[in-house]
Order: sequence, then C-alpha cells, then structure tokens
Amino acid sequence: MTTGAVARLLGVAPTTLRSWDRRYGIGPAARQDGRHRRWTGADIAALRHMCALTSSGLPPAEAARTVLAGASGPSEAARPARASRASGPLPIGRARQECRGLARAAVRLDAPALDELLTAVLDRYGLPAAWDEVMMPALHAVGRKWETAGERYIEVEHLLSWHVSGALRAAAAGRAPAPGAGLALLACVPGETHTLALEALAATLAQQGLPVRMFGAAVPAGALEDAARRTGPAAVVLWAQSRKTASPALVARLNAIEWGVRGARGRPVVCVAGPGWAGRQPPGARHLTGLADAVDTLATL
Repeated sequence: MTTGAVARLLGVAPTTLRSWDRRYGIGPAARQDGRHRRWTGADIAALRHMCALTSSGLPPAEAARTVLAGASGPSEAARPARASRASGPLPIGRARQECRGLARAAVRLDAPALDELLTAVLDRYGLPAAWDEVMMPALHAVGRKWETAGERYIEVEHLLSWHVSGALRAAAAGRAPAPGAGLALLACVPGETHTLALEALAATLAQQGLPVRMFGAAVPAGALEDAARRTGPAAVVLWAQSRKTASPALVARLNAIEWGVRGARGRPVVCVAGPGWAGRQPPGARHLTGLADAVDTLATL
C-alpha cells in the first residue's frame, strides 16, 4: 500500500508516517525503485502497534523502541487490542474506510491527522458524500463509545467535532452567493445544542451559490422570528436532535410571519430536520430527511 492509503486506513497523517520512518525507523522494509514507500502487511502491523502504544500515552520514541524490539508480553499484547477498539464499532454499509481512520485519529487526539484526513476526504468525495459517508459515521461511532464508557472519551468527541466544524467552514469559505437566489435561515430550536448537521447543510448550500444565514445552537424563538421578518427568507430550517426540543409551536409561529408591502406579502417555507422530528411532522412544515434531500428542497425555493 502507498503511504497515503495507509494513512487513511490508520488515521495517521502522512507526514507523521514519514516522521516515524525518518526518526525511529518505523518504515517499510522495501521501497519501490529505491525511493517510493510501499507498505506490506508486516509493515502495517508494526504501525498498528505503534499507533496503539502512542494512543495509550507512550512517547513516540519509547513506543518505537518497543515495536522494533518486538516487546509483546501479555500486557503489551492486550494494549493494542484495547486501543484499536477505542473508537468503537463503526457503521457498515456506506461508511468508507476513511471513517475508521478518522475515528482512530480522534482517539489519539491527533489534531494534525484529523485536519489532513478531513481535507483529503472533502477533496476526494465532495462535501455531501464526505459528510454522509465519513464524517457523520465517525461522529456517531465516537459518540456511542463515550456514552457507553462513562465520562471517558468525551474529549475525543469534542476534538473531532471541533475539527469537523472547521473543515466544513473552510470548504465553503469565499463562495459568493448567486444573485437572486432565495435566502435560507438555519437554526437549532430553543434548547438544542447539536449544530454540526446544520453546519454541513450551510456549507453545502454556500458551495452551490445559495445564500444562507447560520444561527447555530439554541436560538430563542423571538430572536428567530425577528430575524425572519428582517431578512425575508425563502425558507427557515429548524433542527432538533431530540423529541424534547422539537417545537411544533415554533413552526406555527414562523408559518404566521409575513413581510413586504400589502398585496405582495411573502412567507417563509418552514422546514424541519433532525431525529427529534421523526414521526411528528408539524402541520405546514416540510420534513427534510437528509443532507441531499435538504439541498434539493432548498434549491427549488
């Protein structure tokens, strides 16, 4: 395998692999044409051991000495297995191999690797597929892990969320909206703090030249109504992660908003998204079932 492929598999930045090779001798046994790195199964097994040891807190130099010395007593043999499972079982199906690498990098708290992997998947697959098939499954897997491990691993989810958010904003930076396109307001309902799905939607709309205003977490109902009156949006999207925060009353209030001069008044199309709305679509609202559906629906307004 190439260095890039191994990096995606293990969730290690390619620069980290090259550094381990140069500094500690943790590298491929053979090189194609004497120059290009090609990693065999045995090479990758050594890297897995190295990743497991560094994930457990061992300094890289000491971890490399352990790997090269072949130290694998009972306690050491158990440590890689625990580390490799730290990200929890990843979803199957559409989740790509980079998903596992992303989760492993998060467990190691390897911020440079997270940035490199996220940039690579966005460049390779585009934003909608990168979100649906890599970012979101990795976030779910890490979230499930800390939910079942008490207070452990919560820092992993926070780090991964921060870097995903940064990658989404960078992907949409500098995109000018098309003239005449309808504006979309995106907001979490009051009491709702999960924003990443809306951030993915905001970035995708911006990439397609559609104007968007992202208000983020826990927007007060009155503030959202004021924003709708001031901007005259084509659509308002309300995200609810749980049934406790989903508010049909807010949908009704937004549906009643009008703007413009008499005889030519406009109203927003109110859309609801997120698992909190499952099975309880409020009257007068459109239910968005995923990122692709949301983009298609909002592009037509």
